Amino acid sequence: MKRSLRNVLRLLRPRQWIKNLAIFGAITFGGELFNFPVLSNVLSAFFIFCAVSSGIYIINDIFDREKDKLHPFKKFRPLAHGDISLGVAVFFAILLIGSATIASYFINPAFFLITMIYLLLQFSYSAFLKHITVIDILALAGGYILRVYAGEFASDNHISVWLLLTTISLSLFLAVGKRRSELTLVSTYSSAQISAIRKTLSHYSDRLLDVYASIFATSTFITYSLFTFFQDETPFSITNQLLLPDYLPNYLNRKWLMLTIFPVVYGLMRYLQDIYEKHEGESPERVIISDKPLLINVILWVLLVIIIIYVIRS
Repeated sequence: MKRSLRNVLRLLRPRQWIKNLAIFGAITFGGELFNFPVLSNVLSAFFIFCAVSSGIYIINDIFDREKDKLHPFKKFRPLAHGDISLGVAVFFAILLIGSATIASYFINPAFFLITMIYLLLQFSYSAFLKHITVIDILALAGGYILRVYAGEFASDNHISVWLLLTTISLSLFLAVGKRRSELTLVSTYSSAQISAIRKTLSHYSDRLLDVYASIFATSTFITYSLFTFFQDETPFSITNQLLLPDYLPNYLNRKWLMLTIFPVVYGLMRYLQDIYEKHEGESPERVIISDKPLLINVILWVLLVIIIIYVIRS
């Protein structure tokens, strides 16, 4: 019984739910993170996307169960390994996607629409988009971008154009990193074997993916820097003239959110190190959880953002 439950849990891939934290981006930068009515809406949206994404992962495993048997790591997935029957997998996919779709309608119509678009994109990716070179990377990135928009529609907090561009750049960076790591994993395989595992991998070269990674790492740094620069100045609330000279309070009224650029730069560099030296990156959430310095850096970035937006600005 315990083994069956464990296999079902593995089928749902709860570790990948960490990607859905992107839903909290709009409410966090919009200054509404501790507004309970708005937060409860976004939490509901988060759990809906967790259910939807798990259902999609199951469908993807159904499509790829024969190819996954040839993959060095994916062959241990429940469906490919024979730990879960096809019928059970189909049942859970329908249950999760069906219930989440119904629940999304009760958030608001816009969130329901973005959920449908996300489902359509993921279905299309599982069925045919992942077999088209370059389009497969764009489709992967699209999933991350739609999560951010889902958070915007659920919270009714609009994200700035620079934060949107940062999201697009980072999404493409993670998608390219995933493909680069997959290519490294199968580097000792023949061209026929690589094509059998994932057709698009046989059309990518290390050099091409390296260029892609450099482009999107750079654009992530630039767009995030511009996002923090164009934010309103953050006023410091300390105004006691006995403690501070006259000029210092004005000096402290600066764009403090730019401090968060440093952990972003470190995070990009560390992630690139994981891809090229540790040959990881196929699963972004696994990299973040397993790489302690990177995990600490992400936590530091989150704390800095919260302190600057909700403490210094208050």
